[in-house]
Amino acid sequence: MLQERILLTPKDILEKEFKIDTRGYRPQEVDKFLDTIISDYEEMILMIKELEKGKKELIDENIRLKQEVRNARMKLEVLRESGNNEVSNADLLRRLSNLEKIIYGDK
Repeated sequence: MLQERILLTPKDILEKEFKIDTRGYRPQEVDKFLDTIISDYEEMILMIKELEKGKKELIDENIRLKQEVRNARMKLEVLRESGNNEVSNADLLRRLSNLEKIIYGDK
């Protein structure tokens, strides 16, 4: 998906040959090639920014979910220590299953 947005490969740049006029390389051909390279670099910069943004969002979500798990474990520990027999093992397993679905998604 992201590769389709880049026109040139490093090999394309390395192997590019320009036609030679009497005074050297054709300036229009060189300028057109450089414009393509500039366009690719701009696109790569945009892609990197998009990926960094997505990475930050995933890290933030991961931190939030880890905090939810910590809170759930603390609540579970408090319930165990309180000696409250109203919570059964089935209730605990159901709650743990719900937390796993939140963290890992429905599979």
